[in-house]
Amino acid sequence: MFHILYILRLSIVSLQNPTLFFDDGVRKIDFVLVWDELIPSNISEQADFKRDVFENNLEKEGLQIEYVDTPGVSLHFIKLHAPDEVLRRYAEILKLRMPMKKIPGMLQFHNATNEIVSEVKSGFDRILDYFRPDPLLFPVKSQRFSAVYSRDKEYLFNAEDEDFFTSSIRSRIVDFILKRKRFKEEIDDEFAFGIERLLTEGIYSAAYPLHDGSDHVEGNLRSLLRTEWTALNKLHRYQPLDYVKDYFGVKIALYFAWLGFYTHTLLFASVVGLLCFLFSFLSLQNNIPSNEICSGRFNVVMCPICDYSGDNSCDFWYLFETCLHSRAAYLFDNGTTVFFAVFMSFWAVLFLEMWKRYSAEITHRWDLTGFDHQEEHPRPQYLARLAHVTAKRVNVVTQTLEPRVPFWRIKFPAALLSISLILLLVSMAMATVIGVILYRMSLLASLSIHNDQNITANAMLITTATAAFINLCCILLFNRFYEKIALWLTEQELPRTQSEFEDSLTLKMYLLQFVNHYASIFYIAFFKGKFIGYPGKYNRFFGFRQEECGTGGCLVELCIQLAIIMVGKQAMNTCMEMVLPMVFKWINKIRVQTGMGKQPKESQAYRAQWAKDYQLVAWGSEALFAEYLEMVLQYGFVTIFVAAFPLAPLFALLNNVLEMRLDARKILTLHRRPVAQRVKDIGVWYTILDCLGKLSVATNGLIIAFTSDFIPRLIYTLKYSPDHSLEGYVNYTLSYFKTSHFNHTQQLFNGTEVVEVCRYRDLREPPWIRNNESNPNQYELTADFWYILAARLTFVLVFQNVVALVTMAIHWIIPDVPRKLSERIRQEAYFTNEIIIKQEMIRARGTVRGAQAARVYKSRISFCSVIFINLYCILTYIRVILRHGFYVRVLTSNLKTNHRMMMEYYSSALNLHVLEYHLVKK
Repeated sequence: MFHILYILRLSIVSLQNPTLFFDDGVRKIDFVLVWDELIPSNISEQADFKRDVFENNLEKEGLQIEYVDTPGVSLHFIKLHAPDEVLRRYAEILKLRMPMKKIPGMLQFHNATNEIVSEVKSGFDRILDYFRPDPLLFPVKSQRFSAVYSRDKEYLFNAEDEDFFTSSIRSRIVDFILKRKRFKEEIDDEFAFGIERLLTEGIYSAAYPLHDGSDHVEGNLRSLLRTEWTALNKLHRYQPLDYVKDYFGVKIALYFAWLGFYTHTLLFASVVGLLCFLFSFLSLQNNIPSNEICSGRFNVVMCPICDYSGDNSCDFWYLFETCLHSRAAYLFDNGTTVFFAVFMSFWAVLFLEMWKRYSAEITHRWDLTGFDHQEEHPRPQYLARLAHVTAKRVNVVTQTLEPRVPFWRIKFPAALLSISLILLLVSMAMATVIGVILYRMSLLASLSIHNDQNITANAMLITTATAAFINLCCILLFNRFYEKIALWLTEQELPRTQSEFEDSLTLKMYLLQFVNHYASIFYIAFFKGKFIGYPGKYNRFFGFRQEECGTGGCLVELCIQLAIIMVGKQAMNTCMEMVLPMVFKWINKIRVQTGMGKQPKESQAYRAQWAKDYQLVAWGSEALFAEYLEMVLQYGFVTIFVAAFPLAPLFALLNNVLEMRLDARKILTLHRRPVAQRVKDIGVWYTILDCLGKLSVATNGLIIAFTSDFIPRLIYTLKYSPDHSLEGYVNYTLSYFKTSHFNHTQQLFNGTEVVEVCRYRDLREPPWIRNNESNPNQYELTADFWYILAARLTFVLVFQNVVALVTMAIHWIIPDVPRKLSERIRQEAYFTNEIIIKQEMIRARGTVRGAQAARVYKSRISFCSVIFINLYCILTYIRVILRHGFYVRVLTSNLKTNHRMMMEYYSSALNLHVLEYHLVKK
């Protein structure tokens, strides 16, 4: 009855989309191979031979094959189906953990909570129901016991259930077989196997599992995910991660789980950052230093910000001209800056700790507890590069011969080339930063002598904004270049396995992108305005006078740089991620149309699911790498320099809410269906995130201490201000310079009025120290400078140690695995073993009882046989006497002899069986 219902259900599905099945409408297509006659590498005699050998080996392994060869069509599609016997065999080989069937007496999990906690929790649940996925469309999957699949213990599983092997598991098993089947009959080439190598050599054009159907036709999971998961009107809903895992596999689902968790944790950081910014904005009118500057009551004349240049010269300027700059500086440089920097340092630690706990929960829910990768085979590219190498070595794990990479001829030159090119690329990024610095210096000088007073007054802001845009363009330009170089360098290093390849590529790419994205920001944060010298004795860089910070410090420039690079890059990446796959899809569509020849678009050749999926963009092994890289770079902006830009978490939140849905739509509608992969964590990215968290503590402490004016303001209010306010702080930060000390080429005038003394931002001795202009101590750094420097260093030391101590406490207090989850894992392991033992005992008892019943049945049959034979002998004896009296003596003697022999045999057998019967019964 079950099989009849299963076939009926398959028939209904096949009627909805018959191209998901073989021609019989029952066997489901698990994988598709494609080759094209228009591609030269696909039609060679050697390619035909390799395809024949490969496909024959697939059939020998148990896979079923069906060919789609349409006359006049150059595209050849090969449909693969894995029967249940193959799925069960490889599920055991891969040690897949599968859900166990419900067995009477099986323990059900219940959380022990008191009534008050239950009522509070139910109240929160009613609120959260608005954000959860629709339970009618995505029913909540109950937690089930699971165990490693074994055909010997198949009674523990619902292996006959039609959904026992999901489509993602089926495609993974077929992919596992495809990666290990040979395509050559000769045994001398030990690594002539695998679909990846065939794709690399151009024997096949593509290999992919099918989507569940059209994303615009209801009735399949793909369409449901498109309308409920990727839709922008469902932004408030949680992601249906269990169903994403069922469709795409664990690796992709884990990425979206991490992205969703990261986005949710940004919500709290965004609220705190927004509150800090609003407090700064609302208290702006009460800021004494900016009010002093904007009032103009000091009428302070400032020294020129650039050098004399022919007929045009940089003029003196008044301090009140920087009113806008000073007010903007206060928005990002006040008491809340320190609070928010400390808060974000703790947030970064808590984020990683809570992610470990959340990751433990979802990996347990997805049956990945204790999961580990099987021994990986060498990459096809690795084998192809070493095809000419005769030296071999034995793999200690697989005990197979593998090519041994020559150290001096391949490995050492590749490593040397990799290090050299990476240093060269880092130098290029630094050269770009230097070029932008020179641009800033020259633009600032030209704007300072502009005739428009408004442009002159805002020259610093204009220079910073335009330089940030140039940096953004350079970053976007170098991104693609760095990606190609890093990929090529990794290939030259010949990593043996795909995991080694991905780890090496990740480290190279992140190092290059780190320098590319953060170099200009590090310059503004820690170097700009720190080594400029003083009027009359400026330190120069390539003959140019170095940049100075504004009267409010360099934090405004740092904030502008962060905002433009972070927001601009996110917007550009979002556009490119959606546009490029659409372009590639259009190119593939043209290729399919060319391969279809004169077939009408309404024909099945066009409408078939395998042809539609072939038009989509292939999902490469490095596709998810770009998604992680983008988010990790954003995480760096959010944590490393957050003291200068408290709105960074808010912009990251807004971007991620959109990014999460766009990424989902892209992978669901523009890419071929990826092969499901199982991973237990996010890999090397967690290590990078942890390093960024530790680095952010140092950078934020240094930004507060050396880039912002927090420490000087604190020292002034505590030591110099009579009323412990900031009255007179602006005058305190400005030093004096006597214009007569300029050399001839630097003699500057303000119109016709001669300026005798100008001011500049620094803590230096005045020219009239002790009324002696020739005193060697003039223009030397004051004692206050060294006092403030000591305070800055002390703050950095205290800040880092306090955060480190709290971080250690957090690590100690919060376990990586929640206590309830740890208990549940132990309970599941215990009760799973108990269930297995109990079921084995039941089977053993059933076997013993069956054997006992068989023996009893056998003994009864033997007893009845003896009686029947005796009766037969007696009746035969009587019949002979009555019919053949004259032969009685002869027959009687013969019959008695035969009867005696038979009775001797059966009496002994009867005695044994009767004895056995009594023993068994007893």
